[in-house]
Amino acid sequence: MGGPSGLPAILLCTALAACSAEPRPATAPADSAAARGAGAAAGAPAAILIGAGDIADCATTGDSRTLAILRRNAGTVFTLGDHAYPNGSRADFARCYAPTWSKVKARTRPVIGNHDYGGGNAAPYFDYFGAAAGPRGRAYYSYDVGAWHVVVLNTNCGSVPGGCGVGSAQQRWLRADLAAAGDCTVAMVHHPLFSSATIHPPTTQTRPLVQTLYDAGTELLLAGHDHAYERFAPQTPTGRPDPDRGIRQIIVGTGGAPLHPVGPAAANSERRNNHTLGVLRLILRPGTFRWDFLPVPGGTFTDSGTGTCR
Repeated sequence: MGGPSGLPAILLCTALAACSAEPRPATAPADSAAARGAGAAAGAPAAILIGAGDIADCATTGDSRTLAILRRNAGTVFTLGDHAYPNGSRADFARCYAPTWSKVKARTRPVIGNHDYGGGNAAPYFDYFGAAAGPRGRAYYSYDVGAWHVVVLNTNCGSVPGGCGVGSAQQRWLRADLAAAGDCTVAMVHHPLFSSATIHPPTTQTRPLVQTLYDAGTELLLAGHDHAYERFAPQTPTGRPDPDRGIRQIIVGTGGAPLHPVGPAAANSERRNNHTLGVLRLILRPGTFRWDFLPVPGGTFTDSGTGTCR
Protein backbone atom coordinates (compact mmCIF):
# COMPACT_ATOMS: atom_id res chain seq x y z
CA MET A 1 0.00 0.00 0.00
CA GLY A 2 0.89 3.61 -0.23
CA GLY A 3 2.94 5.50 2.31
CA PRO A 4 6.29 4.84 3.88
CA SER A 5 6.99 1.46 5.47
CA GLY A 6 9.99 0.03 6.34
CA LEU A 7 -10.56 -20.42 9.61
CA PRO A 8 -12.51 -22.36 9.11
CA ALA A 9 -15.12 -24.81 7.63
CA ILE A 10 -16.68 -23.36 4.52
CA LEU A 11 -20.40 -22.78 4.42
CA LEU A 12 -22.10 -23.24 1.10
CA CYS A 13 -25.30 -21.52 -0.02
CA THR A 14 -27.50 -23.09 -2.61
CA ALA A 15 -26.15 -22.24 -6.06
CA LEU A 16 -23.84 -19.74 -4.35
CA ALA A 17 -26.82 -17.54 -3.56
CA ALA A 18 -26.63 -14.93 -0.82
CA CYS A 19 -26.80 -16.29 2.73
CA SER A 20 -29.34 -14.83 5.10
CA ALA A 21 -27.12 -15.30 8.14
CA GLU A 22 -23.43 -14.67 8.74
CA PRO A 23 -21.52 -17.91 8.02
CA ARG A 24 -19.89 -19.47 11.07
CA PRO A 25 -16.16 -20.12 11.12
CA ALA A 26 -14.79 -23.62 11.35
CA THR A 27 -11.48 -25.07 12.27
CA ALA A 28 -9.07 -26.00 9.49
CA PRO A 29 -8.08 -29.68 9.28
CA ALA A 30 -4.85 -30.82 10.87
CA ASP A 31 -1.84 -29.47 8.98
CA SER A 32 -0.61 -32.80 7.64
CA ALA A 33 -0.26 -34.56 4.33
CA ALA A 34 -2.55 -37.34 5.55
CA ALA A 35 -5.34 -34.91 6.39
CA ARG A 36 -5.01 -33.14 3.04
CA GLY A 37 -4.95 -36.35 1.06
CA ALA A 38 -7.95 -37.71 2.93
CA GLY A 39 -9.99 -34.59 2.13
CA ALA A 40 -9.26 -34.85 -1.58
CA ALA A 41 -9.86 -38.59 -1.67
CA ALA A 42 -13.23 -38.17 -0.01
CA GLY A 43 -14.37 -35.91 -2.83
CA ALA A 44 -14.36 -32.74 -0.74
CA PRO A 45 -17.04 -30.25 -1.82
CA ALA A 46 -16.23 -26.84 -3.23
CA ALA A 47 -14.59 -24.46 -0.79
CA ILE A 48 -14.79 -20.69 -1.06
CA LEU A 49 -12.16 -18.04 -0.33
CA ILE A 50 -13.21 -14.41 -0.70
CA GLY A 51 -11.46 -11.14 0.10
CA ALA A 52 -9.06 -8.35 -0.86
CA GLY A 53 -6.32 -6.17 0.58
CA ASP A 54 -5.80 -2.48 1.33
CA ILE A 55 -9.03 -2.04 3.19
CA ALA A 56 -10.11 0.51 5.79
CA ASP A 57 -9.45 4.24 5.53
CA CYS A 58 -11.56 6.42 7.83
CA ALA A 59 -11.58 9.15 5.19
CA THR A 60 -13.52 6.95 2.72
CA THR A 61 -16.46 4.54 2.70
CA GLY A 62 -14.97 1.98 0.31
CA ASP A 63 -14.57 -0.66 3.02
CA SER A 64 -18.29 -0.47 3.82
CA ARG A 65 -19.06 -1.13 0.16
CA THR A 66 -16.78 -4.15 -0.09
CA LEU A 67 -18.05 -5.47 3.24
CA ALA A 68 -21.53 -5.63 1.71
CA ILE A 69 -20.21 -8.15 -0.85
CA LEU A 70 -18.61 -10.29 1.84
CA ARG A 71 -21.82 -10.42 3.85
CA ARG A 72 -23.72 -11.68 0.79
CA ASN A 73 -21.24 -14.49 0.15
CA ALA A 74 -20.24 -17.54 2.15
CA GLY A 75 -16.67 -18.64 2.60
CA THR A 76 -13.42 -18.00 4.41
CA VAL A 77 -12.51 -14.30 4.20
CA PHE A 78 -8.90 -13.55 3.36
CA THR A 79 -7.22 -10.18 3.67
CA LEU A 80 -4.06 -9.20 1.77
CA GLY A 81 -2.61 -6.69 4.21
CA ASP A 82 -2.92 -3.03 5.16
CA HIS A 83 -6.10 -3.33 7.15
CA ALA A 84 -6.38 0.07 8.83
CA TYR A 85 -4.95 3.36 7.64
CA PRO A 86 -2.82 5.26 8.05
CA ASN A 87 -0.59 3.35 10.48
CA GLY A 88 -2.29 0.19 11.68
CA SER A 89 -2.43 1.61 15.19
CA ARG A 90 -4.92 0.49 17.83
CA ALA A 91 -6.91 3.63 17.13
CA ASP A 92 -6.87 2.96 13.37
CA PHE A 93 -8.16 -0.58 13.89
CA ALA A 94 -10.83 0.66 16.31
CA ARG A 95 -12.00 3.65 14.25
CA CYS A 96 -11.58 2.41 10.69
CA TYR A 97 -11.52 -1.41 10.47
CA ALA A 98 -13.73 -2.43 13.37
CA PRO A 99 -16.92 -0.69 12.13
CA THR A 100 -16.81 -2.55 8.80
CA TRP A 101 -14.76 -5.69 8.08
CA SER A 102 -14.83 -6.71 11.74
CA LYS A 103 -18.35 -7.93 10.94
CA VAL A 104 -16.70 -10.92 9.24
CA LYS A 105 -13.76 -11.19 11.62
CA ALA A 106 -14.84 -14.62 12.90
CA ARG A 107 -14.21 -16.14 9.46
CA THR A 108 -11.17 -14.03 8.49
CA ARG A 109 -7.60 -15.26 7.93
CA PRO A 110 -5.32 -12.20 7.51
CA VAL A 111 -2.07 -11.39 5.69
CA ILE A 112 0.17 -8.77 7.28
CA GLY A 113 0.98 -5.62 5.29
CA ASN A 114 3.49 -2.79 5.63
CA HIS A 115 0.93 -0.39 7.13
CA ASP A 116 0.20 -3.03 9.75
CA TYR A 117 3.73 -2.37 11.02
CA GLY A 118 3.05 1.38 11.29
CA GLY A 119 3.00 1.15 15.06
CA GLY A 120 6.49 -0.38 15.16
CA ASN A 121 6.26 -4.11 15.90
CA ALA A 122 2.75 -4.73 14.51
CA ALA A 123 1.45 -5.36 18.05
CA PRO A 124 -2.01 -3.88 17.26
CA TYR A 125 -2.33 -6.25 14.28
CA PHE A 126 -1.42 -9.34 16.30
CA ASP A 127 -3.60 -8.24 19.22
CA TYR A 128 -6.57 -7.60 16.95
CA PHE A 129 -6.51 -10.88 15.01
CA GLY A 130 -5.06 -13.10 17.72
CA ALA A 131 -4.37 -16.72 16.80
CA ALA A 132 -5.84 -16.22 13.31
CA ALA A 133 -2.78 -14.12 12.39
CA GLY A 134 -0.35 -16.99 12.88
CA PRO A 135 2.59 -17.04 15.30
CA ARG A 136 3.11 -13.66 16.91
CA GLY A 137 5.95 -11.71 15.36
CA ARG A 138 6.23 -14.17 12.47
CA ALA A 139 2.84 -13.86 10.71
CA TYR A 140 3.45 -16.66 8.24
CA TYR A 141 1.34 -19.79 8.55
CA SER A 142 -0.84 -22.17 6.56
CA TYR A 143 -4.27 -23.79 6.68
CA ASP A 144 -6.54 -25.96 4.56
CA VAL A 145 -9.90 -25.28 2.93
CA GLY A 146 -11.53 -28.32 1.40
CA ALA A 147 -8.98 -30.08 -0.81
CA TRP A 148 -6.79 -26.96 -1.07
CA HIS A 149 -3.79 -25.80 0.94
CA VAL A 150 -3.41 -22.07 1.70
CA VAL A 151 -0.01 -20.56 2.48
CA VAL A 152 0.18 -17.09 4.07
CA LEU A 153 3.58 -15.38 3.86
CA ASN A 154 5.09 -12.27 5.45
CA THR A 155 6.64 -10.19 2.65
CA ASN A 156 7.67 -7.32 4.93
CA CYS A 157 11.20 -8.56 4.37
CA GLY A 158 12.87 -5.95 6.56
CA SER A 159 10.59 -6.70 9.51
CA VAL A 160 9.98 -10.45 9.52
CA PRO A 161 12.68 -12.27 11.52
CA GLY A 162 15.32 -13.57 9.09
CA GLY A 163 13.86 -11.76 6.08
CA CYS A 164 12.68 -13.37 2.83
CA GLY A 165 15.96 -14.52 1.30
CA VAL A 166 17.42 -17.88 0.39
CA GLY A 167 17.98 -19.90 3.54
CA SER A 168 15.83 -17.63 5.70
CA ALA A 169 13.70 -19.17 8.44
CA GLN A 170 10.58 -18.30 6.45
CA GLN A 171 11.85 -19.96 3.27
CA ARG A 172 12.88 -23.11 5.16
CA TRP A 173 9.46 -23.25 6.82
CA LEU A 174 7.76 -22.74 3.45
CA ARG A 175 9.71 -25.52 1.77
CA ALA A 176 8.82 -27.97 4.54
CA ASP A 177 5.17 -26.89 4.59
CA LEU A 178 4.77 -27.32 0.84
CA ALA A 179 6.48 -30.71 0.91
CA ALA A 180 3.60 -31.96 3.06
CA ALA A 181 0.88 -30.28 0.97
CA GLY A 182 -1.48 -31.88 -1.50
CA ASP A 183 -1.83 -31.12 -5.19
CA CYS A 184 -3.63 -27.76 -4.99
CA THR A 185 -2.09 -24.69 -3.33
CA VAL A 186 -2.83 -20.96 -3.22
CA ALA A 187 -0.34 -18.55 -1.64
CA MET A 188 -1.17 -15.13 -0.20
CA VAL A 189 1.20 -12.20 0.32
CA HIS A 190 1.00 -8.45 0.66
CA HIS A 191 3.74 -7.33 -1.74
CA PRO A 192 3.51 -8.50 -5.37
CA LEU A 193 6.56 -9.68 -7.28
CA PHE A 194 5.01 -8.44 -10.56
CA SER A 195 2.94 -5.28 -11.08
CA SER A 196 2.04 -2.55 -13.56
CA ALA A 197 1.33 -0.02 -10.80
CA THR A 198 3.28 3.24 -10.77
CA ILE A 199 3.38 4.05 -7.04
CA HIS A 200 5.21 0.94 -5.84
CA PRO A 201 7.94 -0.92 -7.71
CA PRO A 202 7.73 -4.72 -7.83
CA THR A 203 8.99 -6.26 -4.59
CA THR A 204 11.87 -8.34 -5.92
CA GLN A 205 13.06 -9.31 -2.42
CA THR A 206 10.23 -11.85 -2.40
CA ARG A 207 11.59 -13.78 -5.39
CA PRO A 208 13.22 -16.55 -3.28
CA LEU A 209 9.85 -17.25 -1.66
CA VAL A 210 8.09 -17.23 -5.03
CA GLN A 211 10.78 -19.57 -6.39
CA THR A 212 10.01 -21.98 -3.56
CA LEU A 213 6.30 -21.77 -4.40
CA TYR A 214 7.05 -22.37 -8.08
CA ASP A 215 9.30 -25.36 -7.37
CA ALA A 216 6.47 -26.94 -5.38
CA GLY A 217 3.89 -26.42 -8.16
CA THR A 218 1.79 -23.70 -6.52
CA GLU A 219 -1.10 -22.67 -8.76
CA LEU A 220 -2.11 -19.21 -7.50
CA LEU A 221 -0.44 -16.26 -5.79
CA LEU A 222 -2.64 -13.45 -4.43
CA ALA A 223 -1.20 -10.05 -3.44
CA GLY A 224 -2.26 -6.58 -2.36
CA HIS A 225 -0.13 -3.44 -1.77
CA ASP A 226 -0.98 -1.90 -5.15
CA HIS A 227 -4.47 -0.43 -4.96
CA ALA A 228 -5.73 -1.95 -8.18
CA TYR A 229 -6.75 -5.26 -9.70
CA GLU A 230 -4.31 -7.04 -12.00
CA ARG A 231 -4.20 -10.61 -13.27
CA PHE A 232 -1.08 -12.14 -14.77
CA ALA A 233 -0.67 -15.19 -16.98
CA PRO A 234 1.14 -18.16 -15.45
CA GLN A 235 4.85 -17.36 -15.31
CA THR A 236 8.14 -18.27 -13.70
CA PRO A 237 9.59 -16.26 -10.79
CA THR A 238 11.79 -14.46 -13.35
CA GLY A 239 8.79 -13.42 -15.45
CA ARG A 240 9.07 -15.94 -18.26
CA PRO A 241 5.72 -17.24 -19.59
CA ASP A 242 5.11 -20.78 -18.41
CA PRO A 243 1.58 -22.00 -19.21
CA ASP A 244 2.31 -25.51 -17.94
CA ARG A 245 4.02 -24.92 -14.56
CA GLY A 246 3.85 -21.18 -13.98
CA ILE A 247 2.18 -19.39 -11.08
CA ARG A 248 -0.77 -17.13 -11.85
CA GLN A 249 -0.43 -13.95 -9.74
CA ILE A 250 -3.49 -11.79 -9.08
CA ILE A 251 -3.29 -8.42 -7.31
CA VAL A 252 -6.46 -7.54 -5.39
CA GLY A 253 -5.68 -4.26 -3.63
CA THR A 254 -9.29 -3.16 -4.01
CA GLY A 255 -10.69 -3.68 -0.52
CA GLY A 256 -11.72 -0.08 0.15
CA ALA A 257 -8.77 2.33 0.24
CA PRO A 258 -8.41 4.89 -2.60
CA LEU A 259 -7.19 3.27 -5.81
CA HIS A 260 -3.76 3.80 -7.40
CA PRO A 261 -2.80 4.69 -10.97
CA VAL A 262 -1.34 2.00 -13.20
CA GLY A 263 1.19 2.42 -15.99
CA PRO A 264 1.85 0.47 -19.18
CA ALA A 265 1.11 -3.23 -18.87
CA ALA A 266 3.94 -5.26 -17.39
CA ALA A 267 5.03 -8.42 -19.16
CA ASN A 268 2.41 -11.19 -18.96
CA SER A 269 -0.26 -8.86 -17.54
CA GLU A 270 -3.64 -10.02 -18.85
CA ARG A 271 -6.23 -7.83 -17.13
CA ARG A 272 -5.99 -4.58 -15.16
CA ASN A 273 -8.41 -2.16 -13.53
CA ASN A 274 -7.89 0.73 -11.11
CA HIS A 275 -11.39 2.23 -11.16
CA THR A 276 -13.46 -0.39 -9.33
CA LEU A 277 -13.42 -1.53 -5.72
CA GLY A 278 -14.35 -5.12 -5.06
CA VAL A 279 -13.26 -8.52 -3.84
CA LEU A 280 -11.97 -11.72 -5.39
CA ARG A 281 -13.88 -14.96 -4.88
CA LEU A 282 -12.16 -18.30 -5.40
CA ILE A 283 -14.26 -21.44 -5.79
CA LEU A 284 -11.93 -24.33 -5.03
CA ARG A 285 -12.72 -27.92 -5.91
CA PRO A 286 -10.48 -30.97 -5.85
CA GLY A 287 -8.23 -30.49 -8.88
CA THR A 288 -9.83 -27.28 -10.20
CA PHE A 289 -10.45 -23.63 -9.33
CA ARG A 290 -12.45 -20.64 -10.52
CA TRP A 291 -11.85 -16.97 -9.81
CA ASP A 292 -14.37 -14.11 -10.01
CA PHE A 293 -13.79 -10.43 -9.29
CA LEU A 294 -16.98 -9.14 -7.66
CA PRO A 295 -17.36 -5.35 -7.95
CA VAL A 296 -19.09 -3.12 -5.44
CA PRO A 297 -22.65 -2.10 -6.36
CA GLY A 298 -22.49 0.22 -9.35
CA GLY A 299 -19.16 -1.16 -10.52
CA THR A 300 -19.06 -2.59 -14.03
CA PHE A 301 -15.64 -4.23 -14.11
CA THR A 302 -15.55 -7.99 -13.68
CA ASP A 303 -13.04 -10.72 -14.33
CA SER A 304 -13.29 -14.50 -14.15
CA GLY A 305 -11.59 -17.65 -15.26
CA THR A 306 -10.79 -21.25 -14.39
CA GLY A 307 -7.77 -23.46 -13.97
CA THR A 308 -6.60 -26.87 -12.87
CA CYS A 309 -4.10 -28.15 -10.32
CA ARG A 310 -0.88 -29.76 -11.47
